[in-house]
Amino acid sequence: MLETDAVIRHICFGAGAATVFGLFKKITICDRSAKINILTLEGYLVYDQTMTGYLQKQPYFGAVVGRVANRIAKGTFTLDGKEYQLAINNGPNSLHGGVRGFDKVLWTPQVLSNGVEFSRVSPDGEEGYPGELKVWVTYTLDGGELVINYRAQASQTTPVNLTNHSYFNLAGQGSPNIYDHEVTIEADAFLPVDETLIPTGEVAPVQGTAFDLRKPVELGKHLQEFHMNGFDHNFCLKGSKEKRFCARVHHAGSGRVLEVYTTQPGVQFYTGNFLDGTLKGKSGAVYPKHSGFCLETQNWPDAVNQPHFPPVLLKPGEEYDHTTWFKFSVA
Repeated sequence: MLETDAVIRHICFGAGAATVFGLFKKITICDRSAKINILTLEGYLVYDQTMTGYLQKQPYFGAVVGRVANRIAKGTFTLDGKEYQLAINNGPNSLHGGVRGFDKVLWTPQVLSNGVEFSRVSPDGEEGYPGELKVWVTYTLDGGELVINYRAQASQTTPVNLTNHSYFNLAGQGSPNIYDHEVTIEADAFLPVDETLIPTGEVAPVQGTAFDLRKPVELGKHLQEFHMNGFDHNFCLKGSKEKRFCARVHHAGSGRVLEVYTTQPGVQFYTGNFLDGTLKGKSGAVYPKHSGFCLETQNWPDAVNQPHFPPVLLKPGEEYDHTTWFKFSVA
């Protein structure tokens, strides 16, 4: 199967008067017949232009997530003998930085020749986290490749785990589900979770399980075969801080392909299990369960409480620096 790079025709970022939310709203790409579709779910767009919609309850459409992406058990961790209590916002746990995470704050933009850089300072104690954290998130575009770089510096030791929470549907925004998408994830292990979606601590091999996505599977048939509600799990990538292949998603109907590369040790594959159709997007599109997928490259969930997981603490004088590449093509 011959693949050609797909030119990203349009990419739209969150916007305001002087500062903006550090997210991208939508990305538009042609299919094999040159038809242009929006590939990201963009529920924010139906809200008014005052930014109030961004602050309402929403599933992190297109958002930068932090200070710590994913879940921290019971919203607590101990650092240098001191216990920290974080904001609880997901059952008994803290999710995606808390009640007012990085998705609900204003960032300062700087336009670049091929993209945009967003920056902000997270103050000491924000959502319960220790230390001031300076953060830079840079989006750059090169043909069919969107590159997101995350950098951070801390005034005192603190956990940091940043990701992007865009939802994709390669059939086009407004398509009812992602069941006809073929998914591949290059991971030999995954993290089993408890009833609150906190990792149990086991690093389990994917071999012989529903989580073996090392060869392409058609998502709808796969979920049906294994009687699954969907995926919301961390896949453990091979240890390296270099750019490496992470995942591939192919939509046969349009020919569109998304490949993901990253320097991160994990990827959270999420199939929109909690979307319920209540949010509306562009042209009145609704987003029911399984209408989009996320590939959230990141550290492993609850790593701050799991000593055998990859290190998540950032110390003064160090720099957090990770990059993820989203490469679009047409087959």
